Amino acid sequence: MTFAATQRSRSEDRRISPVFWVLLAVLATSGWAVYSGYGNAAFGVFLFVVAGWMVSLCLHEYAHARTALHGGDISVGAKGYLTLNPLKYTNVLLSFVLPIVFVILGGIGLPGGSVWIERDRIRGRLKHSLISAAGPLVNVACAALLLIPIGAGWLDDPTVHAVWNGYELNVSPFAGALGFLGLLQLSAALLNLLPVPGLDGYGIVEPWLSYKTRRAVEPFAPYGLLAVFALLWQPSVNSFFFGVIHDLMSLFGVDQDYATLGRYLFSFWKN
Repeated sequence: MTFAATQRSRSEDRRISPVFWVLLAVLATSGWAVYSGYGNAAFGVFLFVVAGWMVSLCLHEYAHARTALHGGDISVGAKGYLTLNPLKYTNVLLSFVLPIVFVILGGIGLPGGSVWIERDRIRGRLKHSLISAAGPLVNVACAALLLIPIGAGWLDDPTVHAVWNGYELNVSPFAGALGFLGLLQLSAALLNLLPVPGLDGYGIVEPWLSYKTRRAVEPFAPYGLLAVFALLWQPSVNSFFFGVIHDLMSLFGVDQDYATLGRYLFSFWKN
């Protein structure tokens, strides 16, 4: 293969896919509709949150792949992981479909993701840890971008009176959508950072564990996420988990009412 052909191939491997551009278009259009009050607010919030969540999943996986590329795994480009195309993931069901279903059913940011990193190409424990940490850090960054405008008061509108469950809130639908999407980002980051086999948190600490410990834990990796969600279905654990999320939101100066209204509007089929 000539040098020019190699460069062209690399360029194609890193070109943003049309699928991701479509997701961005839906996100921008639905966001504008909700912000301007055009059309049905609840359905607009639903489209905005789903599109935003899908975009964040793509960015989460891209961060893993991009960090792996700089760490030494040059195979991620040929696999299509740098195109932000969710259809290129090794398991679209687990990394894309199920997280969306969990958002719709339970309002929880399920840690998705399945980009196959060839770990034997990576040298150095720190690089392995950074690859695992890259995804959750993207969720934290997304949460900050969504919540800072609310906490800073840029979306305050005292003339707005939204009614939720019999209570009147001075929260606009757009601010509610940002608040709920921000809650999802924080929940995904928190869950992913748990040092549980199968999650990114364990991937961060695993390189620093002894070989004997890693071998002992390895059989439980496929069940780690299932165990976490089994616990989250317990009312006391669920209440504690979302209490932590609301506390994290308060660090941005955001009241939980924003996420509450956003989730209410998002679940338009229940209203």
